Amino acid sequence: MKIYTRTGDSGDTALFDGTRVPKSDARVAAYGDLDELNAWLGLVIASLNDDDVAPKLRQIQRDLFAIGSRLADPSHRIAGRVTKAVISADDIARLEGWIDGLDAELATLRRFILAGGSPAGAALHVARTVCRRAERSMVALGEQAFESELLRYVNRLSDLLFTMARAVNQRAGMPEVEW
Repeated sequence: MKIYTRTGDSGDTALFDGTRVPKSDARVAAYGDLDELNAWLGLVIASLNDDDVAPKLRQIQRDLFAIGSRLADPSHRIAGRVTKAVISADDIARLEGWIDGLDAELATLRRFILAGGSPAGAALHVARTVCRRAERSMVALGEQAFESELLRYVNRLSDLLFTMARAVNQRAGMPEVEW
């Protein structure tokens, strides 16, 4: 199988149900933002030496594929038959547990902090901003476009990425720069 298909050469692409839409379609932009976020998380993992955070990021990458597949499926065909594409309240609770666990290590935040720190910490801050963009793209699709758990997951994920950036920087001995 070749990586190129030539089917998108005219500027359109196929959704999961076979519908052809322009590559500028809001749905395509939303799952494209998630794909960019996934790539940033890969960069974080590549620059990270942390046996606690890296496995969490790998799970998040899998979850982002699941969310992207749901966004690419306006007819909800994948929903009932591909269990790895399911995002549930349990997945959101998992993120909240990770936030709480990491937050317990950190000093109470009293001011805004500037993005930066270690390479992995700085990349997590970038990932957080991409996550927020993905969330805005999803909101723009309207609440009927996908299951509410997907938006809740992405909203919670940006909080986790911020907390991870702080924890990774602290573990690397990088002080936070307050604004």
